[in-house]
Amino acid sequence: MVKKASSNGTSRISGKARKAGIIASAASLFAEKGFNGTKTREIAARAGVSEALIFKHFPSKEDLYAAILAEESPVPALLYSVKKLAEKRQDEEVFQLIANTIVGGAPEQELMRLIFFSALEGHELSDMFFQNHIRVFYDFLAGYIQQRIDEGVFQLVPPLIAARSFMGMLIYHRLLTVLFHAQLPHTAEDISRTFVNIMLKGLKIPSRKGRARTTGEKRKAQKRNARKS
Repeated sequence: MVKKASSNGTSRISGKARKAGIIASAASLFAEKGFNGTKTREIAARAGVSEALIFKHFPSKEDLYAAILAEESPVPALLYSVKKLAEKRQDEEVFQLIANTIVGGAPEQELMRLIFFSALEGHELSDMFFQNHIRVFYDFLAGYIQQRIDEGVFQLVPPLIAARSFMGMLIYHRLLTVLFHAQLPHTAEDISRTFVNIMLKGLKIPSRKGRARTTGEKRKAQKRNARKS
């Protein structure tokens, strides 16, 4: 936490640090008690500031919610990095980075609880998070899948369904881990790699050599079945 020296020689917390403290305290309380169960005075007490200072930094509730998402959500940073890989058509790296981020711990447990509370309470933060973070990310991933379909690399599939399928595997795994502590006897790297392999094997069009091998294997199986019959 950044502190500035006051005129009498003592130190005081900077405005930026106080603002960050308010955001962290609000996010923590909302995740613990929900939005309806959290009072402004509780946020002020946990942050060690006055209620007036909270309203100075965040004139409206919407400003506070937007600040929490901007501070806590991993989506903007992840989207930036994934776009760089997508520009180079690095398919495996694109999906692997997404998988590593989610399986490896993002979003944090506190943010997940916060989003759950907002969705269950029909709170506006839920819609803000979906529209400004989740939907933006899904649209990008679906757009990338469509681009690779157009380039003849991926199978002809509905791109948004494919994007949701991949994210669904990752998020469901994360939910089981966070909510029910259902750990798997594998490393996060092994888990994320498995998800990526499943996804890409379903998306990528087999090479001609691969298709020929598959056809040959089918013919051999048919002959074996014919002999048995």
